[in-house]
Amino acid sequence: MPSCIFSMFHFQELLGGSDSCQTDCCDRTMTLILYIIGDLALALCVGGMVFFAIVVAPMVFIHLDEINAGKFIRAIFPWYYLFVIITASIASGVYAYQLNYASIGLGVTAIGALYSRQILMGKINIARDAMIIGDEGSNHIFDKLHKRSVRINALGLLTAIGAIVYVSIKH
Repeated sequence: MPSCIFSMFHFQELLGGSDSCQTDCCDRTMTLILYIIGDLALALCVGGMVFFAIVVAPMVFIHLDEINAGKFIRAIFPWYYLFVIITASIASGVYAYQLNYASIGLGVTAIGALYSRQILMGKINIARDAMIIGDEGSNHIFDKLHKRSVRINALGLLTAIGAIVYVSIKH
């Protein structure tokens, strides 16, 4: 009977270990599994952010009228931000032990998404509603807040891409 479950799957060969799965081998295996989880979360985070910016957002305004586009955007953005918060936080947590620069960058991404979801999105919606009913002063407020949200999202994407580069160099 193997001394460690991972020896049944020959992980020690991938890690350069011997036939017996000792504590060091199991530690390296667990580290490998954590990095795989972190790498997958990071890939999902960046992929989701890019897909949303390049495909979803433009398609909404191409294929839906202004009223339905607004309804759809209001419905999807909380979920988009939640997705970014979760994936960036998982990757940040995994990388915190040894890849601290990646962890910090992903923490910035998660915090930016949290701020956008919990604070900025509500203010943008209020300004947009005021625009719809004819408050001309709200146009400036909406534009300012929308630009802020775009900048925060772009910063989050850039820091997540930076994390990919950093992790790739360090692995």
